[in-house]
Amino acid sequence: MFAKMANTGIIFGSPLTQWHPLQPAVDRNIFIMTRCFAHKLNTQHMAQSSITEKSGAFVSQPSQFRNFISRDPNAPFPAVPGRYHLYISYACPFASRCFTFLKLKGLEQVIGLSVVKAEYGKTKEGDDHLGWIFPATDTEESGATPDPLNGVRSLRTLYEFANSNYTGRYSVPVLWDKKRNTIVNNDSAEIIRMFNSEFNDYAGNPGLDLYPTLLRSQIDEINAWVFDGINIGVYKTGFATKQGAYDEAVKQLFEALDSCENILAKQRYLCGSTLTEADIRLFVSLIRFDEVYVVHFKCNKKLIHEYPNLFNYTKDIYQIPGISSTVVMDHIKRHYYGSHPHVDPLGIVPIGPNIDYSTSHDRDRFST
Repeated sequence: MFAKMANTGIIFGSPLTQWHPLQPAVDRNIFIMTRCFAHKLNTQHMAQSSITEKSGAFVSQPSQFRNFISRDPNAPFPAVPGRYHLYISYACPFASRCFTFLKLKGLEQVIGLSVVKAEYGKTKEGDDHLGWIFPATDTEESGATPDPLNGVRSLRTLYEFANSNYTGRYSVPVLWDKKRNTIVNNDSAEIIRMFNSEFNDYAGNPGLDLYPTLLRSQIDEINAWVFDGINIGVYKTGFATKQGAYDEAVKQLFEALDSCENILAKQRYLCGSTLTEADIRLFVSLIRFDEVYVVHFKCNKKLIHEYPNLFNYTKDIYQIPGISSTVVMDHIKRHYYGSHPHVDPLGIVPIGPNIDYSTSHDRDRFST
């Protein structure tokens, strides 16, 4: 009987995480606490490493690899087709920014791409750290790809190749230089700027400028409060460990969403009639909001589909050619619900809401 139930996922496989629903509730509580404790080191290395213990607030940590690819052929990292490789997760909104720029600019034949598995896995024998890992084969997990360059099984190993003394987070995105065999940059905001301008000599869509000179000050201003209030705001809400920190973060989050709603009531995009990087940076958070953040990060004051302008705006962006292929909701949901045991110890993925973003929208009412 127990073996049959084990195949259904009701009985968990290892002694450390073994619990049966017929056992007393107190045993179930012990199981949950034990599973969380087993992930303590990993949790500390991930989100919890950025928690301010006194306030319980989540604080984003800066990226450490900050080199820049330039169209200047004499630059340390010149824009050369075939030299660079982008590592992403479909789940991560920051990595998805980069993938979206890659698609919009037509750089698929210029810069290589690899995708990690949806859920965290063990990154190294001998310790408990869990993080981004690669499948062993192309067929192991739909959408995920083995590392074609170094044959490594974890993103952590790439970071350690680049810097044997590295002590930061093993995060996506990673922009890799195949010539120097090192990480060029792991900051999404800087990577999308490189993709926007530095590879135009080889891009399929060189005329698209998502950071136009005349709008840069406006884009930078919007990026700042959208990042703080929404992009990282959902993490500040979801990873808060004290009520006061949560209350402050969720207040800031919905104030920022309300501001976006008001702006988009008057114009098609955040900066007027022109699609810019500010829209892409907002979109990657909006597309994950109702499916993940509402439940997983306790952002349930209001759903995006309850905002008429934000919801239609999200559909408008989603329907731009190339963007829908960057949204892999299966990876997104399985990652968040299955990789944060400090938030969701059981890792159960909710069934809905499965919103169809390909339906008609009303943003055509604004001239472009």
